Amino acid sequence: MFYVGFGQDSHHFVEEGDDKPLVLGGVVIPGERGLKGNSDADVILHAVFNALTQAVGGRSIGYYCDKLCLEDGITDSREYLKIPLQMLAEKRCVINNLGVSLEGRRPRIEPWSDAIKQSLAQLLGIEESQIGLNATSGEKLTAFGRGEGIQAFAIVSLADFRF
Repeated sequence: MFYVGFGQDSHHFVEEGDDKPLVLGGVVIPGERGLKGNSDADVILHAVFNALTQAVGGRSIGYYCDKLCLEDGITDSREYLKIPLQMLAEKRCVINNLGVSLEGRRPRIEPWSDAIKQSLAQLLGIEESQIGLNATSGEKLTAFGRGEGIQAFAIVSLADFRF
């Protein structure tokens, strides 16, 4: 048995002068404005969260994490990933592979690709070779392509290890 999940997330950049850091895949990207949101607004981890929960029949990140963020003050999206990983353990599933695609005019992702893949592998308990990561500038065709924010998509395949 195998499962597939697809997740998406997007956020606008904070205003000029706001010192919120940009966090992508659990990695702080220096010299870039962060993304608006109650949490760290890590679009990669939020899209991965949504893909993982979708694959096992769960709900969106807000359903599980709004209370953690708004009431408990937990804003680190790495902490949120514990929820879908527990769901996978309960369903006796393991991650087979993960694909992440970003759309945004900035920052250039390539200099950070290895660090983001290392972070994702560590957080998810998989090998870097099981993760694909790519990005597009969006060619100014959307708000993301015009540099107003970043959009992330994630697709995950899970294997059932009961057999």
